Amino acid sequence: MTENENAFLKAYFQDRQKIVEEALLYYLPKEDNIPADIYKAVHYSVFNGGKRIRPILCLAAAEAVGGDLAPAMPIACALELIHTYSLIHDDLPSMDDDDFRRGQPTCHKVFGENIAILAGDALLTEAFVLLSRAEKVRLSAERRLAVVQEIANAAGICGMVGGQALDVLSEKSEPNENTLREIHRRKTGAIIVAAVKSGAIIFNAGKDKIQALAEYGINVGLAFQIADDILNVEGDRELMGKETGSDAARNKLTYPSLLGMGKAKEKLAKYIDAAVASLSGFDERAMPLIVIARYIMERKS
Repeated sequence: MTENENAFLKAYFQDRQKIVEEALLYYLPKEDNIPADIYKAVHYSVFNGGKRIRPILCLAAAEAVGGDLAPAMPIACALELIHTYSLIHDDLPSMDDDDFRRGQPTCHKVFGENIAILAGDALLTEAFVLLSRAEKVRLSAERRLAVVQEIANAAGICGMVGGQALDVLSEKSEPNENTLREIHRRKTGAIIVAAVKSGAIIFNAGKDKIQALAEYGINVGLAFQIADDILNVEGDRELMGKETGSDAARNKLTYPSLLGMGKAKEKLAKYIDAAVASLSGFDERAMPLIVIARYIMERKS
């Protein structure tokens, strides 16, 4: 990224992260009538320094099609709750068995596996409570249902959950680039696609705009996971807030392990170029999406 793009992105992220943090705090259920450990585990996991990439992408897509932030905010927050649930479950001993997330002990390390599982379940459910409440999501019933279906499909067995299952099963199978791409497309990409499409759907964007944003999301999602794979090998543990080298230790299928680091970086650049190209039909309001894509290629954590 250029110096100007870096400065723009830093200011943009700071502003959007602040807005999203405030909204998450507002939307999450209050402590009244909630078991204290679940409340603490949910808040510990949601407010532990996440970059809020998915909600910010949703908001950026809404603005790219001429929308504003307020109607998109509950949807953006629901996406972050789903993402956080997936991280809690992904860190469990039966999954990736990680002790740290964003520089802090993982949820199950602090609250125990049983409460961590329930906290993840709670966040997934609360996301759909948030999406379905008409007084919070100020949309027509038709558009609200379209967004719910989009996000549910992305989070479910045909999307993120299916990708996670493929990821687990791939540890025992023959390495294959098609399988690897499908894991990435579902596990990471599906929710990112849903984020940008939802931001456009709520403002009744045309099919061409929604399709272009879907292409952007597919490419950004694949790039994001490749960048994660690369950082797991080359990343700075202090910047990342978690251990590196865990993919190799678990014999996980990744682009660096399958193709080598050089080819993996070529793939990453290819997907970023394709993501940016997909936005050629948008005006300057899509600039945040373009800069976010370039940031993904260069990120250090």
